Amino acid sequence: MASWNPWHGCHKLSEGCRNCYVYRIDERHGKDSSVITRTRDFDLPVRRKRDKSYKIKPGTLVYTCFSSDFFVEDADLWRPEAWRMMRERNDLHFFMITKRIDRFLNCIPEDWGDGYENVTICCTMENQDRTDFRLPIYRDAPIRHKLIICEPLLSDIDFYNCLGTWVEQVIVGGESGNRARICNYDWVLNIRKQCIHGKVPFSFKQTGARLLKDGYLYHIKRRYQHSQARKAKIDTE
Repeated sequence: MASWNPWHGCHKLSEGCRNCYVYRIDERHGKDSSVITRTRDFDLPVRRKRDKSYKIKPGTLVYTCFSSDFFVEDADLWRPEAWRMMRERNDLHFFMITKRIDRFLNCIPEDWGDGYENVTICCTMENQDRTDFRLPIYRDAPIRHKLIICEPLLSDIDFYNCLGTWVEQVIVGGESGNRARICNYDWVLNIRKQCIHGKVPFSFKQTGARLLKDGYLYHIKRRYQHSQARKAKIDTE
């Protein structure tokens, strides 16, 4: 596993961005997250060692652009070169998450076709409003590997029986941080039910800091949020 952040910073776009972890981290260091900058690691996937072999080993899963959004407007000039590096490193698998799926068709390279086999593009759907907007765009987009990310989960969500073989997994999680909004466990179970109906793998990634379950509001420390979600044992394959 490796991380590649070709650029850093983003613009808050929807309710899921309100308590963005990138903004929280940058704030501690006096940085302005709304300023998008190309990073020193821009060419990381194609960097080589002295023996001319790549620094990132073949077969590595590369978490891509997790300190920004790959499709943010400010990166339009840099993105073609990033795609070129992904083509060159077709022995790696690039994994990214976006809230800007509506920009996707304007940002892909000419040879994209039905998508690069070594690229997974996930789409965030944090509430019903963003699901209604992003789901049809994402479903019809030419992407080989698709995952829906309901994190932070901010409302109950109805996928209108649209889940199916086109999506490889749905991942759900609550919101972290001191200002975290409530995640209702009933919302989690409802999404799980829809995944089972659509025969789509489901994963409860984390509880978030404030989980409402059976009428009781649990305040869960950051270090326990993933483990408590696993203890629920509601993931499906």
